[in-house]
Amino acid sequence: MDIRASDRIAEERVALRRVAVLAAGGASPEVVFGAVTAEVRRLLGADIATMARYDPDGSMTYVARWRATGDFREAIPRTPLGGQNLSTLVFETGRPARMDDFSQATGPAAEVVHRLGIRSGVGVPVRVEGRLWGVMFVSSTGEEPLPRDAEARLTDFTELVGAAIAGAQARVELRGHADEQAALRRVATLVAGGAPPAEVFAAVAAEAGSLLGADETAMARYELPDKAMTTVALWSATGETLEAGYRTTLGGQNVSTLVFETGRPARMDDLSRVSGPAGDIVRKLGIRSSAGVPVSVEGRLWGVMTVASTREDHLAADTEARLAAFTELAGTAIANAQARVELRGYADEQAALRRVATLVAGGPAPEDVFAAVAAEAGRLLGAGLTTVARYDPGGLVTILGGWTSTGAALPHPVGTQTSLGGQNTSSLVFRTRRPARIDDYGHATGAASDIGRAWGFRAAVGAPITVEGRLWGVMSVGSTTEEPLPADTEARLAGFTELAGTAIANAQARVELRRHADEQAALRRAATLVARAAPPAEVFAAVAEEIGRVLSADFTGMCRYDADNMATSIAVWSRTDAHPAPAVGDRWDLGGRNVTTLVFQTGQPARLEDYGGSSGAFAEAVRAWGFSTAAGVPITVGGRLWGAVAVGTARKRPLPADTEARLARFTELVGTAIDNADARDALAASRARIVTAADEARRRIERDLHDGAQQRLVTATLRLREVRAAVPPEAGELARGLDGVTAELDAALDELREIARGIHPAMLARGGLGAALAALARRCPVPVDLHIQVPDRLPDPVEIAAYYVVSEALTNTAKHAGASAAEVEVAEITGEDVLRVRVRDDGRGGAEFGRGSGLLGLKDRVEALGGRIRLHSPPGSGTTLEVHVPLGR
Repeated sequence: MDIRASDRIAEERVALRRVAVLAAGGASPEVVFGAVTAEVRRLLGADIATMARYDPDGSMTYVARWRATGDFREAIPRTPLGGQNLSTLVFETGRPARMDDFSQATGPAAEVVHRLGIRSGVGVPVRVEGRLWGVMFVSSTGEEPLPRDAEARLTDFTELVGAAIAGAQARVELRGHADEQAALRRVATLVAGGAPPAEVFAAVAAEAGSLLGADETAMARYELPDKAMTTVALWSATGETLEAGYRTTLGGQNVSTLVFETGRPARMDDLSRVSGPAGDIVRKLGIRSSAGVPVSVEGRLWGVMTVASTREDHLAADTEARLAAFTELAGTAIANAQARVELRGYADEQAALRRVATLVAGGPAPEDVFAAVAAEAGRLLGAGLTTVARYDPGGLVTILGGWTSTGAALPHPVGTQTSLGGQNTSSLVFRTRRPARIDDYGHATGAASDIGRAWGFRAAVGAPITVEGRLWGVMSVGSTTEEPLPADTEARLAGFTELAGTAIANAQARVELRRHADEQAALRRAATLVARAAPPAEVFAAVAEEIGRVLSADFTGMCRYDADNMATSIAVWSRTDAHPAPAVGDRWDLGGRNVTTLVFQTGQPARLEDYGGSSGAFAEAVRAWGFSTAAGVPITVGGRLWGAVAVGTARKRPLPADTEARLARFTELVGTAIDNADARDALAASRARIVTAADEARRRIERDLHDGAQQRLVTATLRLREVRAAVPPEAGELARGLDGVTAELDAALDELREIARGIHPAMLARGGLGAALAALARRCPVPVDLHIQVPDRLPDPVEIAAYYVVSEALTNTAKHAGASAAEVEVAEITGEDVLRVRVRDDGRGGAEFGRGSGLLGLKDRVEALGGRIRLHSPPGSGTTLEVHVPLGR
């Protein structure tokens, strides 16, 4: 070996030691790359030394360059492989390559060579742990080619480079592992501490982005029904604050969509083919490569986490695997948060149910329960609108309570009625008797859907309300946001609908109890009228009103069936005066289709649910009331159909099913009242006939006495006086005897006249009541102040009754009262067709019926004429006797 060769080897070993020391000292790969290129350029006498890394996309990246004039400062971009050039040859063969004439070089790398004026060069592969990593080549700009042993001499340096890269990678991996574990620990601490999901998402995005050297990191939640995603966390290497919450439709060729469709990690290093809404965002941000990993919660795909780079360098090959550790923590955080939310939701739900249950137990009005249930359920479920509605006959649903999240008034107020039908929660629940859900309310149809549409529903859920095993109504919640209502909404609603059902059942029980009490009170009031023998007209009017109020009817009518196939109105009641009511006394022909005629024809209760199709005179009479439903029952007296009572309503809601049965209880009282009135009338007529017969008998006796015994006594007295006149004077004893007999006859005649007057006052028949009372007053030993304001003559029974009242009262005053004065008032009460007789004295009082005073006989006489008598005689305060007798004119 000559000296030059020995020196060259020694110099080469020194250079290798310098590089080895750098590599062993843990210098960064960049420092080692720079040192190697400088050493080999100097040792081989080359003009340029270059080192490049092969990239997965078929290109290479220059990691170190050195030229004879110093460090190569010219920026050379990543260069695609291909063509005839050293870089491509080494890549394709994995072996050293030489080109002594670069004029024949082709491909992108050749363009760089030509620009630098390179004429020849040698390239050697760089291997790391047996895998082709890159290439190191030296080049000459001169005409002389590089030494023949250049490839072998370069190999020693590339081995050192491979070792340096392997060591650096090991250190990087170790440091990366430590950094990754530290990042994971920080996130895990947040998760374990129960941090809110939003805070965990932001931390995961920041930690993953920093650890993986990404430029952008995002986490998004998949919206499965809509095939969309909503960002929940964003991070940027620039430190720019980015707000999450924007929503993007899935579709096209992009990482987020690929993860959604496959449920597996996805990568795109060539984003020239990216498409879809998410692809538009990628292009806008200038992203060159991206990778995404699914976020799963309890085995279900929940969302995606993506990292992206805006640089030409691709993301590391292990990016997806390293991301997975973060997504596992994110999934745990979401599951924990959901568990906490569910636990908190359960506690909130139980508290809400307790509040409603407490309210129900207090027995409030149903409308208060409906409002409370709607509010509690709406707040708990995060709804925009909650309603409670009742199913009514005729395919209707009526809103009874509601709540809005904004506090605004309901779009359709309480009491609104809507027809069932179509595709909406109310109709679906009614048809199936089960909970129903509509996640896209844009497809809802039917009249009931207008309520939700007016409030801007996006989704709705309804649950049935059952009362004692029967479908009663529906409770609905609606959402105005784009997110659907939670999957457990139906189950959670069930707790509230059960309480609503209990409240309704309790309220119905209370209503029925109150209704029963009200009905019994009404029946008692009517029965009291009947028991005190109130006039039938008063009983009929009272019963009609009681029926209307108890049954919540708009109209009540009562009629009597007449023999001429007609009916007469005997009582009418209406809730309002908006329409003229048929008058008492009006008569109508029976016939046609109406409740009154149906009862008459069948003798049974009758009902018309649709009064619009009614006909006949009765139907015409009440048509102005706008009846929708009417019901009637017969009034029976003594087993005979006597009349009917009917109720009607102008509201669309039909009368309760038990209306006829409840009416029957009142008609029994009406029948009793009529029967009693008939009996009283018959009794009064009988008594009146008895009094009349007695008066006729008195009058006949008085006439017989006047025309018979009284006249014979008068004749006898006159003949006796004639005999007395014929007695001579000397027969004084005879004359005195005759005078005594004459006096006794005069006394007997006076007594007979008084008896006849007591039996029946002749003056009453001749001069009328005024003259007869004046005669009584003159004969009374107590001064009498007489006030008479009556026509010349009154009906005989009335005059006789008035005469005997005054006669008996003055007799009692004179015999028993010890009075100093008496007053008699007789007058006709204006507008009432009644005669009032009042007798007062200032005596000792204490008079009573039935104590031998003759007052009891007066009472019978007055009541026999349909009148009434009142006695007021407190001890020591005088006596007042007042009588009212119908004139009957």
